[in-house]
Amino acid sequence: MAKAAKSKSWITQNGYQFLKNYINNASPTGFESNGQKLWLNYIKPFSDEFFTDPYGTAVAVINPGQKFKVVIEAHADEISWFVNYISPDGLIYLKRNGGVDHQVAPSMRVHIHGKKGLVKAVFGWPAIHTRLSNNDNKEPLPKVENLFLDCGAKSKKEVEALGVHIGAVATYVDGYDELANGFLIGRAFDNRIGGFMIAEVARLIKENKKKLPFSLFVVNAVQEEIGLRGAEMIARRIKPDVAIITDVTHDSSTPMVNKIIEGECVCGKGPSLCYGPAVHNKLLNFVQDTAAKNKIDVQLRAVSRSTGTDTDSFAYANDGCPSVLISIPLRYMHTTVEMIHKDDIENTVKLMYQTLLSLTPKTNLSYF
Repeated sequence: MAKAAKSKSWITQNGYQFLKNYINNASPTGFESNGQKLWLNYIKPFSDEFFTDPYGTAVAVINPGQKFKVVIEAHADEISWFVNYISPDGLIYLKRNGGVDHQVAPSMRVHIHGKKGLVKAVFGWPAIHTRLSNNDNKEPLPKVENLFLDCGAKSKKEVEALGVHIGAVATYVDGYDELANGFLIGRAFDNRIGGFMIAEVARLIKENKKKLPFSLFVVNAVQEEIGLRGAEMIARRIKPDVAIITDVTHDSSTPMVNKIIEGECVCGKGPSLCYGPAVHNKLLNFVQDTAAKNKIDVQLRAVSRSTGTDTDSFAYANDGCPSVLISIPLRYMHTTVEMIHKDDIENTVKLMYQTLLSLTPKTNLSYF
């Protein structure tokens, strides 16, 4: 009996090579320009024009000049640390830049982005022998105020000679890797995987020679991790009629994650669609119908107030913009081993692509 033909992959090997390079490059909040340059170079062949805004949000445009405007969007920035204080003996203390998790920091390797280039350093942490010899027998817990970087310098002067300064950012070194059964790991899949997926949607539109009845703005926004700021700025500039946002959401199938609070979501079981006040119900129904017609499995979740993603900025911008959130399940958010599944990448790209092909300026999104 002949074997069934393997279904065609929506992502090319060249695409995955770009994703690896994109993840391995640092793009900290407020300092996203290097990552944005990589992204623009990748997406330029698939777009008709592009532009950037004053704070670094990058936009590729397909079929420009149309009255009806649609956005597909992700955010480009990753969590990081700011250098806040350099001690006389050359140790470097920090502040958060975004929601970086202090509990995963001890023993991590970092790059400090100094004025003279990258400086290698580590998060120092007392050996277990010394921690257990404390008089009160209580082990210290990592906190922002007791974490420090050690770059091998013996004094503040030596640190500064390396180009490290107050306000320099530090990013974790760990990068992209592949695990068994289609899983990928890396830091900053939140949310550079979104930037990758919207670029792949642009590629598919270009390579399949699809003519859209609207202008499509492919938006890779900055500064999401500190309050959705890049999306807020670019939404006012573009004034879209529809926005499709992609970000990550929590896989709740691993230990210590409460499904009663987070809902049920599993890597490998398809993109997650969100119910919440900022999500436009008719647009969400349209996306769900598109998924059903194209046999794309989706998962559902609910939020009580905001989505916590750039969806909120687009939904409430200008006079209101029908917006929908399509998330990819992710394990271990805001660590250096964020984990996603290739099947979810494929199906999220497919769902966004098919939604755009089905959408027209005449699609009825009115509640009345």
